[in-house]
Amino acid sequence: MPFCDTPAMQAHLGEISATVASDAHAVLILDQAGWHLARALVVPNNITILPLPPRSPELNPVERQLALEPGFKGYDDIVAHCCSAWNDLISQPWRIRSIGRRDWAEGF
Repeated sequence: MPFCDTPAMQAHLGEISATVASDAHAVLILDQAGWHLARALVVPNNITILPLPPRSPELNPVERQLALEPGFKGYDDIVAHCCSAWNDLISQPWRIRSIGRRDWAEGF
């Protein structure tokens, strides 16, 4: 999407909700960007939003991934890179687990 705002987040939640299996529940770990936690959001029943503490980029797996991304030439370039990265990532579930894993949290 070309904007990070509440309507974009609402559409994103709708897409996620539609792909969650009927016997499953999604937990979205999000930073506290305004559009992630806007009061106007209607969070579907099959999704729980788990906000990260403020000012904790070290806990955010996306921040770790974005630090590796190149500069972009515009919107179409961003979309192309994101689609390529997404397709690469979903073919490697072990990588998804490793991005969000923290050694210190293993004992919980």
